[in-house]
Amino acid sequence: MYGFFRVGAAVPKLKVADCEYNTKQILKIVNDAEKQNIKVIVFPELCISSYTCGDLFFQNILINECENSLYKILEKTAGLNMFIIVGIPVMAGFEMFNCAAVINKGKILAVIPKTYIPNYGEFYEKRWFSSAAELCEKKIVLCDQSVPIGTKILFRDEKKPEYTFGVEICEDLWSPIPPSSYYALNGASVIFNLSASNELVAKNEYRRSLVSGQSASAICGYVYASAGVGESTQDVVFSGHALICENGSVLEESKRFLRENQFIYCDLDVEKIYNDRKKNKNFSNLMSFDKNENYSYINIDIDDWNESDIKRNLKRMPFVPENNYMLNERCEDIFNIQVAGLVKRLEHTQAKSIVVGISGGLDSTLALLVAVKSCDILGFDRSTVLGVTMPGFGTTDRTYKNAVNLMKSLNVSIEEISIKNASLLHFKDIKHDANKHDVTYENTQARERTQILMDLANKHNGMVVGTGDLSELALGWATYNGDHMSMYGVNAGVPKTLVRVLVKHVAESGFIDDYSKNILFDVLNTPVSPELLPPDENGEIKQKTENIVGPYELHDFFLYYVVRFGFSPSKIMFLAENAFKGVFEKEEILKWLKNFYKRFFSQQFKRSCLPDGPKVGTINLSPRGDWRMPSDAVSSIWIEEIEKI
Repeated sequence: MYGFFRVGAAVPKLKVADCEYNTKQILKIVNDAEKQNIKVIVFPELCISSYTCGDLFFQNILINECENSLYKILEKTAGLNMFIIVGIPVMAGFEMFNCAAVINKGKILAVIPKTYIPNYGEFYEKRWFSSAAELCEKKIVLCDQSVPIGTKILFRDEKKPEYTFGVEICEDLWSPIPPSSYYALNGASVIFNLSASNELVAKNEYRRSLVSGQSASAICGYVYASAGVGESTQDVVFSGHALICENGSVLEESKRFLRENQFIYCDLDVEKIYNDRKKNKNFSNLMSFDKNENYSYINIDIDDWNESDIKRNLKRMPFVPENNYMLNERCEDIFNIQVAGLVKRLEHTQAKSIVVGISGGLDSTLALLVAVKSCDILGFDRSTVLGVTMPGFGTTDRTYKNAVNLMKSLNVSIEEISIKNASLLHFKDIKHDANKHDVTYENTQARERTQILMDLANKHNGMVVGTGDLSELALGWATYNGDHMSMYGVNAGVPKTLVRVLVKHVAESGFIDDYSKNILFDVLNTPVSPELLPPDENGEIKQKTENIVGPYELHDFFLYYVVRFGFSPSKIMFLAENAFKGVFEKEEILKWLKNFYKRFFSQQFKRSCLPDGPKVGTINLSPRGDWRMPSDAVSSIWIEEIEKI
């Protein structure tokens, strides 16, 4: 229903040339995989015989026993609607081929021979096997069945063509242009690879990068199963490396050097794959020009299953890496991109000052840090940065002190201009009751602050650096021509969940002193608020953004799947329920999802006239780049789907 495809990669415990033993292990894994609703499972190269049989492949008794073993697998799995891909040596004419047999419900659907035969280093495959390029037959008889054989064969569900897969074998992936590249151009969304890749120092790293890289370049799912330790003999050792990748990401990976049967599985998202291909015009152009009309498609039936038990790592914060090393590296990159963008703009405009409104909140703090770092790179004195704090009716002591103390500790120039009197005068001019705390009351303050910043930039021959982030732009949580406007928005590509992480990273990076670091940690612990309404009776922040628009953790999750993949509201709801299980109830997620769509559509007019700002990730809402949406688009079909959930 939601485009998930449950696939598995198996590493059976094998014995060299012991087909009976190997078959039992294969069937054990198949039975376990069936309990997990796996739709397609791939086994290693030549798993029925084992890969390391050497000249025993010249023994007819071994080849015949492999066919007998395949008979047994067909018989034992006849009642399963699972597609099983096993490795087997096959005679076609007078030549032997290293093949993958694709079987389902007791039938052999097709046999795919290996194209690229390694014959270097420790590999001598050409001694026993011919390349698929030398194949003359289009059909063979195997296990008393007439079976198509060849490399230009794909398996497709005609009712759900996104469920199309192809098969290649080991060295095929190591070639300059793997067969899987052509499979993808001819419609395959998932590739299965039967492999026997021996283990060497650091080879697992290379193998992982190769598999994930091919899944990225072919925009596909890639399921890889390599021979286990039981294949080890004489001079070669195998580890049993299995991988499941999707468009450059490793979703699942086996443990190596285990001495027992194992299999990994997960749910690939073929809708996500197709959406990525749809956006990538180079891919679609290649499909038009390089598509090979000689491919044949074997019709398969991927039956429906209960997707509620989804097997997939759904990150609650998709913009934030989970791995600490990757997180630090990503934060360093993002901060450097922000700084590099601002440095270029400063050089081009020859601005003499950088004007930043400082509230004591996360966004303005990050913008200030970017401005200070830009000065350091350009060799400017940090006093070039003019930090402006503009206390209003909702400013609390905590945020005010953090703003002032941070500016002092960073040695920037400081201006303090209260907006209270100017706002009251404006209320009088437009005949607005100052006791009526409505949108006019709030936006007056935001626009007054922007006017001050713009005028100071004129006065000091400078530029106003915007502080609003990507999440606020998605929700339209900004005052039009108020904090919505600047001369360069350094945070425009950074979602709220990542702003917090970035500020923490800078605090710990050694870029600032310990005193500034302590201030940053207090900023991190301050509730997110525009502070446009008066504080509560205890002087604490009363207007908390996430109580009004919803948790940014949820909104960033919605934003990622709406913009990056174009998923429907029902699918995003399904993903959110699984990702936030035990954190948010269904009703709460649904409430904020509906709010997200309403605001995302109604507030596009603000995004249609955004100032420049650096793109830092795959999602950006700039009208000049990633997101071209009409300001008058109607959200009814999206809202109607949400209301049916």
